[in-house]
Formats: sequence, structure tokens, C-alpha cells
Amino acid sequence: MKPEDIEDLKQLVEFLKENQVAEFDLDRGDMKIRLKFAQPVPPIAGITHMLAGTPGLIPQPILAAPIPGPLAPAPATSAQPAADPNAGLHMIKSLMVGTYYGSPSPGAPPFVSPGDHVEKGQVVCILEAMKLMNEIESDISGEIVKCLVTNGQAIEFGQPLFAVKTA
Repeated sequence: MKPEDIEDLKQLVEFLKENQVAEFDLDRGDMKIRLKFAQPVPPIAGITHMLAGTPGLIPQPILAAPIPGPLAPAPATSAQPAADPNAGLHMIKSLMVGTYYGSPSPGAPPFVSPGDHVEKGQVVCILEAMKLMNEIESDISGEIVKCLVTNGQAIEFGQPLFAVKTA
């Protein structure tokens, strides 16, 4: 590798870091470069929500100081986990990555709506992937309780699309 190539590579690495690119591949004839940067660990979700929208609220270290008087015991809490609203429901999940469409064409009625009964194998939506329209079928019979996505939404593999109550 020539010295100017090394300098170009350094500039490329800096550019990729500044723009938070996770992976980069370059294949130029006899030279192949693959860069993969470690991703920062996301903060704990609860703390992020507590701090969001609160300007100037920055966690500060707690300094030890003598506390006058006896410490009062903390009140006992009987925190019970919140009930899962989807408990007992079957989720129809996406089998691919794509764009969700709830009807066969714009302006047409949706394949299914909450309250509709579906049979196993019935088409419930379309996922567009690489310009191909893929019909997604129900894998169970039951009543559609909720549609968990919106028209035109990007969908991930395994993402729940519909909540179904089985009989």
C-alpha cells in the first residue's frame, strides 16, 4: 500500500466514524477493505424516557454526607407487573422485511379489519419486498383484535402484524 493510500484510508475511517456508519466494504481490483465499527450500547430505556424532554436534567454523582437523625425505613411496595394487553392473543408475524399494505390497491377496502374472522391460509395483507408484492396469510383461525402496523410502514422480519383471538 502506498503512503497516499494509507492517508486516504485514514480519512475514510474518520468520515465513517463521524457519520456513524456501522460497516463498510470496498472491493477495488486487488484491494479489499472491510471495516466494522463497534456500536455503542444503548442507554436503559426507562432512563431515556425519564430524561427525554427535561432540559438540564443530567445525572449527577451522589456525594456521601452525614445525614442527621435516624433514617426512616422505605415504605414497602407491592409492585405487581402490569398486565400484558396482548396476553392470550396469537400474533401473526411478518416472515420477511418489506413495506406493509393492508389492501390490494390504494382506495380498496382492507383485507382484514379488527372484528373480522379469519381462516388459516386467508390473505391478511401484502408486504412489498424488492418490488415484489408478497401476500401474507393467516397462520391461524380466529378474530382479528388489532392491526399493529400502518399502511406504508417498513416491517422487520418477525415483527407482529396482527393480534388474533383464537376460539
